[in-house]
Amino acid sequence: MSDFLLLDGTLLQAVDPMLLRASSFGHFTSMQVRAGHVDGLDLHFDRLDRSTREVFDQPLPEPRIRAELRAALDHARSGDLSIRVNVFATDQLHLLTRVGPPVPPATGPVRLRTYQHERAVPHLKHTGTFDLTYYDRKAKADGYDDALFHTPTGHISEASTWNICFARGPHLFFPSAPILKGIRQQTLQRALPTYTTEPIHLTDLTTYDAAYLTNSIDAALPIASINEVTYQPHAESAHTIAKAYASQPPQAV
Repeated sequence: MSDFLLLDGTLLQAVDPMLLRASSFGHFTSMQVRAGHVDGLDLHFDRLDRSTREVFDQPLPEPRIRAELRAALDHARSGDLSIRVNVFATDQLHLLTRVGPPVPPATGPVRLRTYQHERAVPHLKHTGTFDLTYYDRKAKADGYDDALFHTPTGHISEASTWNICFARGPHLFFPSAPILKGIRQQTLQRALPTYTTEPIHLTDLTTYDAAYLTNSIDAALPIASINEVTYQPHAESAHTIAKAYASQPPQAV
């Protein structure tokens, strides 16, 4: 007997059951494409290759990934897209590429609520994302915009689908707790002349001038508050971040 799928008791003809493996055991990367270019594209290639070597014990060469991305642009007939590349395996390695319209950045500062939580295998961008959605929904139900995680000892790590950084004057600080190192965070860090990675405790939040979230959609989304700690717009650190990103032009697919 071969595999099959039922949806509400009805046999599905058009979905290959092996695609479910892409959401149950695998890893991925997500990117925004603008005019056929991607911020930190080389870092996406590196992430997919390193994660594939760790999870599936084999490499994922850049030419194969690039061919998938170019095929996505060709099928979409557009250079402005959102792309998610899932990597999973059966008897061979598969790439499942989801293509959609571009996602605009957020429009204003966000309010975060902290929760004690650490993702499983946090250094991998794996497909186990139930907990991220759970805490994002919980934060919204509690009256906030998103969730920010901390360790059992109270050290800040990352937000639901974001990295976080803090500023004192023009200098940026990144948490040293276990996190997924996002592509935008890596792009920012390699452009900064100097930055600090250190333990950032909940009790330290009032000592910073500003805080920002970064991910593939938002390069530097200002944070309005974390719990009861509030932050105001901060031109000095915003200039540092803008200057760093300007020195890292998007790369052609």
